[in-house]
Amino acid sequence: MSHPPIARLRALRSVELLTPSFTQATDFYEDAWGLEVVESEHSASWLRGTGDEHHALQLTRSERTGLGRLTFSVGTPAEVDEAARRLEARGITPVAGPGPLDQVGGGYGLRFTDHEGRLLELSAQTWAVAPRGRAAAVPVGVTHAVLNTTDIDASVAFYTDVLGLRVSDWSEHQMAFLRCNADHHCVAFNQADWVSLNHVAYEMSSVDHFMRGLGRLRHHGVLPQWGPGRHGPGNNTFSYFTDPTGLVCEYTSEVAQVVEDRWIAKVWRRVPELSDLWGTAGPPSQEIRCHMAGSPEGARA
Repeated sequence: MSHPPIARLRALRSVELLTPSFTQATDFYEDAWGLEVVESEHSASWLRGTGDEHHALQLTRSERTGLGRLTFSVGTPAEVDEAARRLEARGITPVAGPGPLDQVGGGYGLRFTDHEGRLLELSAQTWAVAPRGRAAAVPVGVTHAVLNTTDIDASVAFYTDVLGLRVSDWSEHQMAFLRCNADHHCVAFNQADWVSLNHVAYEMSSVDHFMRGLGRLRHHGVLPQWGPGRHGPGNNTFSYFTDPTGLVCEYTSEVAQVVEDRWIAKVWRRVPELSDLWGTAGPPSQEIRCHMAGSPEGARA
């Protein structure tokens, strides 16, 4: 018996990162990266971009380094309740909710774990925030997360079948790019030896904002570990950095916009001229590859 996807996901709303270097990480994302602290406590901080979301990033003090959870937005509390019913029908019991979320940013939602133990949250009706100007070269918000998986086919199956994401493209049988809205991808999977976070990408509103953002990071003594360049799959600009925790963060802009009924997914070859269409970035360093691989123990709670 086939089950429909549990909900219609509107966007990747925010990412929680676990970090032993909590103070340094908060300072980095605020001062150098360009996010704004919305609220801060002893063991957690919440930072926003210029977009409409209450926060794009939650940093949580932890012994463990890695992904805390991914939060996706859905339309209404009724959709959250329906998602809980559909999860139960698939034999997946939410670990929290459905109900009001007792957390900074509020909202009504639920949490559950995927097939590899990652914590996912669906939420609606989170708190509104006052508009921020878009002139500064700072992120709009979080736009995608790349996740290392030990079984790319199982991961693509779970995220398409259960979450209703759609495959936009493959990079051979090594990466799969999945979307929930017009953006080419909100999640991508990378075939790897263990489950971990590869990187989190933040949207810059133009190539000019993107380059000026690199300039600000350089002013703070933070240099790209790979980039700037432009990827073939997704057509987005990229520049990758490592935060004080050792997790990889990316500035990106101009991701391809998918017209649902006209887009045909394809398989890209993994060659330098397609991984960087501009030819400016060179190959990724061994160091950034190592950071993107993450640590096996950072995978799950």
